[in-house]
Amino acid sequence: MEPNIAYIGSLIGDVARSKMLIGLMSGKALTATELSVVADVTPQTASSHLTKLLEGELLQVRKQGRHKYFQLKNKQVADLIEQLLNLSPLVSDVSVVTGPSNNRLRKSRICYDHLAGELGVELFDALINNSWIKEVDEYVELTDRGQSSFSRLGVDFNLFSNGKRPLCKSCLDWSERRSHLAGHLGQWVLESAIKTGWAKQDLDSRAIQFTPQGLKKFRKQYEF
Repeated sequence: MEPNIAYIGSLIGDVARSKMLIGLMSGKALTATELSVVADVTPQTASSHLTKLLEGELLQVRKQGRHKYFQLKNKQVADLIEQLLNLSPLVSDVSVVTGPSNNRLRKSRICYDHLAGELGVELFDALINNSWIKEVDEYVELTDRGQSSFSRLGVDFNLFSNGKRPLCKSCLDWSERRSHLAGHLGQWVLESAIKTGWAKQDLDSRAIQFTPQGLKKFRKQYEF
């Protein structure tokens, strides 16, 4: 069977469905009712859109009791949506400001499962400047110093030995147009900040809120 990118394009190209997909970039599972609000359509219309996205394997559904929750199908779908967000301003009016207008989202937000925004880019730069990672032609590699440092922070690299997902990789930031950290380590950094209570995700958006003290500790831990 030949690849059918036109079919995928038609699924994403609908305004309501694109809003749903972007809304699910928070990594949270949402109900059909919640997604109807995100897309600004009726619940009945949302149900029709969700059926199409499920048939196109862009979403997956999880059931808990009587409730159904929708999520992006996988990391590849999230990567595609993020790339489209990056591409969108480039084919629009040159005066368009990149990224979200919400200052909290611009400062720090979740990009599927890792930290993005100004803080995410600052972190990526610091990891390079401190020789924890190195980047050559957009290929990111963990250094010996980085492995030692992350191990000291509690990273168990044995957990990442299986699977196709890279240990660390760059992800072009939608608002900053520079790289932030993705991959297993990008996910670990964000989850660690939340588990320690330094940060939390907004209930109604992709924004990641750091407490003043948590931000100080986060910056100190990664030396920036």
